[in-house]
Parts: sequence; structure tokens; C-alpha cells
Amino acid sequence: MIKISACLKSALFVVAAILSFAAAAQDKQIDLRLSIWVPAKHPVTISIQQWADDIKKASNGTIAPTVFASEQLGKAFDHYDMARDGIADFTLVNPGYTPGRFPIIGAGELPFLFASGKSGSEALDAWYRQYVATEMKDVHFCLAFMHDPGTFYSKKKIMVPGDVRGLKVRPGNGTIARFVTLLGGNNVQGSAPEARDMLERGVADALTLGGGTLMMFGIDKVIKYQLDVPLYASNFVWIMNKAKYESMSAAQKKVIDDHCTTEWALKVATPFADFEGGGHNKLRASLGSQKPTPDQIAAWRKAAEPLQVQWADSVRKQGGNPDAIFSSLKQSMVKYKAAF
Repeated sequence: MIKISACLKSALFVVAAILSFAAAAQDKQIDLRLSIWVPAKHPVTISIQQWADDIKKASNGTIAPTVFASEQLGKAFDHYDMARDGIADFTLVNPGYTPGRFPIIGAGELPFLFASGKSGSEALDAWYRQYVATEMKDVHFCLAFMHDPGTFYSKKKIMVPGDVRGLKVRPGNGTIARFVTLLGGNNVQGSAPEARDMLERGVADALTLGGGTLMMFGIDKVIKYQLDVPLYASNFVWIMNKAKYESMSAAQKKVIDDHCTTEWALKVATPFADFEGGGHNKLRASLGSQKPTPDQIAAWRKAAEPLQVQWADSVRKQGGNPDAIFSSLKQSMVKYKAAF
């Protein structure tokens, strides 16, 4: 009886494998256009390409993704609408590019929250999943992540909030732009590739950026100081066109679902976090330690408090409960050991 049972189990396993293979073989190939606005050599592009390659492998080739980088399919600011409208099948979105449109996830941009882009991405992704249906209901959400925290880099030393007063600052996102205004500074707009020229010509005195990006554009040659503290991070979401997802077979949907997890959020974030964090470490070595004291950090936190009030107001205007939402974010940060 034992031998018969073992043989029967083996036969059932073979039959199941054949049926599974047959079902996969019957799936129609689906081509996916993946739109990314960062350059082809950017760490995020490399991560998304690895994600896409794994999707193709897991689907036995029935899902065929192609990555389009450097705004080939559309401008960075349009990427949410591109996924919604089917101009691309997957898009990379920075919610901070459209201030006020996605207020909940904007909590992730508040200063002095996250210590690391890796644990921060896990915490952000796990937390935001419960609010996606509230503010991104017309797309299929895949995952969320962030870069390793950036900070102030400047020609003049910045150690306390008062040092920003009167300075011309190129901000990293809308939240930091509001922070610069609160501190008495003046915002000047420009892309990261333009920042070195802005500093050299005196158009800007300082900027907020990640360390790796700063070094990639040679900005380290024209700055003298850094505020050695994880000041801020920008959020990113990876989203899919709903109709494209619904057009897939059950097996293909499962492949997508298996690649739209908090674990994959960490995988996508890791090269970007290592890139920015590695640059910051190199700058710390070349510029010397400029780490604020506990009292100075407390002063920075106090100066940033109005930003959370503004964020709460924006959430409240759209019918949300900011206290519950922010408490949930803090719990996720504790779970993933992500807090600064």
C-alpha cells in the first residue's frame, strides 16, 4: 500500500505539472511598455530592468516587458496619467511632482523621518498599501519605495535652521521647498544636471540632494559643506494600467502580484539606496564630519513641525484622518526599524 500511495502521489504531481505547463503555454503573450523618466544608467532603471527580467522568466515568456527610460514615452510629471490612460503599461511616479494630488503618501516626504532608503522603502510600501484605493484608485498599484535620505549641500555652512535664512536653495521636492520658505530661504528651481552651473554662477548657494546623484553630476567640486543628517526622502510609486492587468490570465496576474510586494519594493530600492548612501559616505570623508549636536537636531525638528500641520490639513481636506494615518506610518517605521 505504501508503494502504491507513493506512486499515486508521483503520478498526480506529474499530471499537475503537465496541466500547469499546458495552461501557461495557452496564455497569449502580453507585451508591456515600462516607462521611466530617469536615465538608462540610473540605479532605478537597472532595478526595474531586473524586475522586468524576472517577470518574463516567471511567466515562461508570456509576459514581455520593455523598459523605456529618459522620458521616451512622456514627461516625468505626466507618468501617473500615462498609466491611468494606457499610454504606458507601467510607469514610475514621483507623487511630489504634483503637490496636493496625493496628500496621504506625502507624509513620506516630511523631514527627519527615515534613517535609510532600504528600511524606509519597506515601511513606506507596507504602510501605503492600505491607502492606495483612497488616492490612486484609477491605477493598479504595484509598489512604493524611496531613495536614501538626502540633505543640504552648500557653499556656506548650514548647521542650524537659522543658517538657511537668506540663502538661495535648489530644493529636492515640494515639501523641502516649503521648508526652505519657512526657514527664510529663497527657492530657485533647476534640475540636478543644472545644479552645478547654478552654484558656480551664484544662482544657488545650496541644494538638497542625495550624495550619489550629487557626485554623478560633479556638484561635489563646487560645494564645501554638508549637513550630516538624513534630512528628507522623495517617494516613488510603480503603477500599472488597470485594463492591462485585467486583460491578463489568472496565471499572468499571479506573476504580476508576486512581483508587486514589499519584498520587491526593497529589491527595487536597494541599488538606488546604495548609490545615494555611498555618495554621502564619500562626501563625509572628503568634506569632514559636520554632524549636528542633539540640541541642533531638536531645533531642526522643531522648525519642521509646521510642515506636518500643513500635511495634516491637506489630508483632512480630502476627508482623511491625518492622526490615524500618521500613527499607522510610525508603526510601520517601527516594524521595519526605519525611523531616524
